[in-house]
Amino acid sequence: MGATTLWTRDAVASRILAGETLIIYRDHLLRIPQSWLNAHPGGSLALLHFVGRDATDEIEAYHLDHTLTLIPRYSIGRVQLTEHGWVPLVPPVMTGWVRRLGPGGKQEWFQEAADARSLGDSEVSPSSQILLVQKSDASSHSSAPSLSSLQPPPSSLSPEVQARHSKAYRALHKRIVDAGLYKTPYLTGYGPEVLRYTLLASVSAYAYHHNWLMTSAVFLGLFWHQLVFTAHDLGHMGVTHNWAVDRLLATLIADFIGGLSIGWWVQNHNVHHLVTNHPSHDPDIEHIPFFAISPHFLSSLWSSYYKRTMHFDRFAKFFIAVQHKLFYVVMAFARFNLYANSYTFLYQKVWDTKRARGGYWAWRLEIIGLIFFWSWFGRVLYGCGTWQRALAYLLVSHVVTSPLHVQIVLSHFSMPTGDLGPFESFPHRQMRTTTDVICPESMGFIHGGLHLQVTHHLFPRLPRHNLKRASALVKKFAKEEGLTYAEFGFVNGNKEVIGVLRGVAEQVKLIGQVARVEAQEAMDKKLAVADEVYTGQQKSI
Repeated sequence: MGATTLWTRDAVASRILAGETLIIYRDHLLRIPQSWLNAHPGGSLALLHFVGRDATDEIEAYHLDHTLTLIPRYSIGRVQLTEHGWVPLVPPVMTGWVRRLGPGGKQEWFQEAADARSLGDSEVSPSSQILLVQKSDASSHSSAPSLSSLQPPPSSLSPEVQARHSKAYRALHKRIVDAGLYKTPYLTGYGPEVLRYTLLASVSAYAYHHNWLMTSAVFLGLFWHQLVFTAHDLGHMGVTHNWAVDRLLATLIADFIGGLSIGWWVQNHNVHHLVTNHPSHDPDIEHIPFFAISPHFLSSLWSSYYKRTMHFDRFAKFFIAVQHKLFYVVMAFARFNLYANSYTFLYQKVWDTKRARGGYWAWRLEIIGLIFFWSWFGRVLYGCGTWQRALAYLLVSHVVTSPLHVQIVLSHFSMPTGDLGPFESFPHRQMRTTTDVICPESMGFIHGGLHLQVTHHLFPRLPRHNLKRASALVKKFAKEEGLTYAEFGFVNGNKEVIGVLRGVAEQVKLIGQVARVEAQEAMDKKLAVADEVYTGQQKSI
């Protein structure tokens, strides 16, 4: 169909049910071919979470101007709007439906999970919420999603207000651009950082040369801690703003120097940014069996990112019951979890013949980078002399990076996890689920400038060193729109997170107590019945 075609909501829904990937951008209906869905640099889930929805704000926040000029080629017409814009549909992936190759080699619908819609309306379980759980034998065995599954549950949000927020956000984005905040301050921003990286690496090497192993390990950990901030910027195309150049530099830093996969991080992080704090879809809050920041995780939810059920089993019950006590212990070893996720991702890509943009060179370069990393770092550990000293060096260097992991979770763990549905605008969702960590300007380098997470989530490509200037504009925007710009100090932020973890832990204990009481009551009933039977037998004798 031509670009002049006017699509109704029902017609769009019908084509989605037929298997097409349709997304709305500035009133245009975009049809995303399977080839681009496979090759999208941000991963397929970044697109699938917006099927049937208006993704204008998200698309413009994540893409360069040059990329935006290419989008019209995917347009198959315009959509029919209401007074407050497009009335969204629920993306099939958010109700457990995905497309995959069938026995005949063609794309077919497959239900990977069952959807569980909220029966009430509270902050934790809003009426608009849809969570995913493992399919059971009693689940529907439909061969495809239905029209009813695409219809959003009732929402407490006002479409008029959300449309206003979106319009105001676009005006804010223009002010950000006009202020020149997308221009990277190479000299004043990255100049001091390169000097800092060089100093930390040099001190680590000097200490190692003099056999001051623990001192060397500490400074190596500090070097990794600081360097990851630049890898983060490059992953967002926030440095040179050229995908190939930024990815090459990011691979050098993340893979060759840090031993982590930048490919995994980009895919994971993009999904986190787009569906922030959603229990079934945001991988950055899915940490079963060690952490659960929402009581919904106690229901063994399905993860659309990890493609598995996050089982609330005995192992999880034990850890989550004491998660507030083990928080810092687990965070101390968080870097090892990054290794596990990185290598799992790259292993899966071995069998993926449709790798994302960059094709084989990006994947191959990462593999070369990891071999290089473990060659030089393995040599460092071997040079420690004994396995005990090597183990101590390994642990110290990795534990030193843990404040970074603590900082990142502070920005989300204490914020709401309720799903307000597809009606929620991009700025409303980001400001509702994200908070800043307040710190003196002189200490900002410790956080890498990423303590300003609210502004970063609204403008992910914005150079990190410009976040402070941009945050002043965001705070003004929030005040004008009646939105909350959440922020708290590092100490209070830790208290908030521990409080959330303690709250869920207490619910786990309560569930255990209820289970024990019910078990005892059941046993008492069985004993009473047995006693009656025995008494009756005695009387008959």
